[in-house]
Amino acid sequence: MVALTFPDGARRDYPQGTTGLDIAKGISPSLAKRTVAMALDGALADLADPIEHDSKIEFVSRDDPRALELIRHDAAHIMAEAVQSLWPGTQVTIGPVIENGFYYDFAYKRPFTPEDLVAIEKKMTELAKKDYPVTREVLPRDQAVALFKGMGEHYKAEIIASIPEDQTIGLYREGDFVDLCRGPHVPSTGKLKVFKLMKVAGAYWRGDSRNEMLQRIYGTAWAKKEDQDAYLHMLEEAEKRDHRKLATQLDLFHMQDEAPGMVFWHPKGWILWQQVEQYMRRVYQDNGYQEVRCPQILDRSLWEKSGHWENYREHMFTTESEKRTYAVKPMNCPGHVQIYNAGLRSYRELPLRYGEFGACHRNEASGALHGIMRIRAFTQDDGHIFCTEDQILPECVAYTALLQKVYADFGFTQIVYKLATRPDKRVGADDLWDKAENALAESLRASGVQFEMLPGEGAFYGPKIEYHLKDSIGRSWQCGTMQVDFSMPGRLGAEYVAEDNTRKVPVMLHRAIVGSMERFIGILVEHYAGAMPLWLSPLQVVALNISGGQAEYTAQVAGELRRAGFRAEADLRNEKITYKIREHSIQKLPYQLIVGEQEKAASKVAVRTRSGEDLGQMTLADFIGRLQREARVGSAA
Repeated sequence: MVALTFPDGARRDYPQGTTGLDIAKGISPSLAKRTVAMALDGALADLADPIEHDSKIEFVSRDDPRALELIRHDAAHIMAEAVQSLWPGTQVTIGPVIENGFYYDFAYKRPFTPEDLVAIEKKMTELAKKDYPVTREVLPRDQAVALFKGMGEHYKAEIIASIPEDQTIGLYREGDFVDLCRGPHVPSTGKLKVFKLMKVAGAYWRGDSRNEMLQRIYGTAWAKKEDQDAYLHMLEEAEKRDHRKLATQLDLFHMQDEAPGMVFWHPKGWILWQQVEQYMRRVYQDNGYQEVRCPQILDRSLWEKSGHWENYREHMFTTESEKRTYAVKPMNCPGHVQIYNAGLRSYRELPLRYGEFGACHRNEASGALHGIMRIRAFTQDDGHIFCTEDQILPECVAYTALLQKVYADFGFTQIVYKLATRPDKRVGADDLWDKAENALAESLRASGVQFEMLPGEGAFYGPKIEYHLKDSIGRSWQCGTMQVDFSMPGRLGAEYVAEDNTRKVPVMLHRAIVGSMERFIGILVEHYAGAMPLWLSPLQVVALNISGGQAEYTAQVAGELRRAGFRAEADLRNEKITYKIREHSIQKLPYQLIVGEQEKAASKVAVRTRSGEDLGQMTLADFIGRLQREARVGSAA
């Protein structure tokens, strides 16, 4: 017998090997109907799996957030089955669940078209309605290889052949379709009701450009139609807000093939950059950071000592001079340790906080580049805090509070907190990782925030807190980080004189608030759809004359605004006022001042907002007061 504990605390005994479906049916037919999986001691499992040990059991309904990954996984399988039924001879390769959906890579003799996607989606609906049972079976590896070779699935056979010989292989069947999969899955295809195919793209077999090109079909799947509708609406909004399109419309920056993954900032874009940088500089100054600057290239030997050469080499650009190998810095941390090491440090100096707007270069794959969101040359608002173990908790708590204020000033009020723990490839002893992970978790609890765990996703030198922003259309962006590093300071010889006159190694906290400046600006542009708040707008006010008779007064208005510290211009072109208003509205300027004979005679301006609202006439002094109140957030970090 096995003893099962239910969420309400009830404990019942069942024969060993009983399935979750048997138990659900015994409790209630309606429970069995709405259940798609079970959780045993928190781990999702197929309803048809036999239960062999005492466990905590929970039934997972189709509307449970945990079921979404299963739904998407099954949608990928149904898509693959639909493709093969429509075009026999197509080979399926790899089909994982991804954020908000799924994809599958196919080998087929001709390119798939948008019309093909419509046909595939229709076929998927037919297969789902047939409500085929989804069943699992296990085969020895060599038998599984033979099975897929016999089906003409050479890619699948290759995947299975790479698995150690002594392992068994899990397969799932639905109707006539069988696929390699570790599961779990929903019990039948009828549980899949809401899905949509999105696009086709190219993808190399196993992600290697030396291999053949396959066709990747992307899709999305949801538990409820309203959730999918909301997601598709979000995508429409995201398309309108694409920072690359807005950058052209607003003349912010451009990129070109001669500098892949690198940005050419135009005057307006650079003004926006400077507003972000100067705000962050005030944050540094007001919170005890000393700003520093490090070299762009450092000798290979330093990167070997820090651990980057062994763990990050493939992402680093290198160069040579006089038979020495150098790396262009992908990170700023080793340089900051060198500044720390330039003098003998006392415990009285700690915590010692360094900040740098550090230019970094990383050899990202060309296929991963995306506007200014993923680039090769970028600048971080990077900071490192050297402290004692006792100072980790207060430093991390203070940092989280600071980050919350900064994000709120930029217009982000929703933050998701995640704790990424030790990866397989890492430096440092396990007891140090224990200390570092515990310190970060304790700091988040002390900050009074909920957080989720990301096992194995920390940096190679330490665990990290990830701070994820929610933008105006609900997308999540990981920007800020806080990492506890017990290893790098010792590897690079950092010490301080403790209170008992012994030499000790400081703890190093790696932190960034906005992260990549370029990426953060891209997020801001999309968050605001290019309509930046007053303090960030490259051009804040434009004064427009109706006719030539007001040109001198209009220019005087713009000059007064500039002397008051605002970014203002006068548009004195001999064009119709409606044309000028429309043109500047496209530029999403916060304010337009219309100047006609009435305004000139009264020494006033007619104020028009970005939304088209007419605020009427006001004196320039009153308008400047309005601007000062509205721009205050950007002047006080």
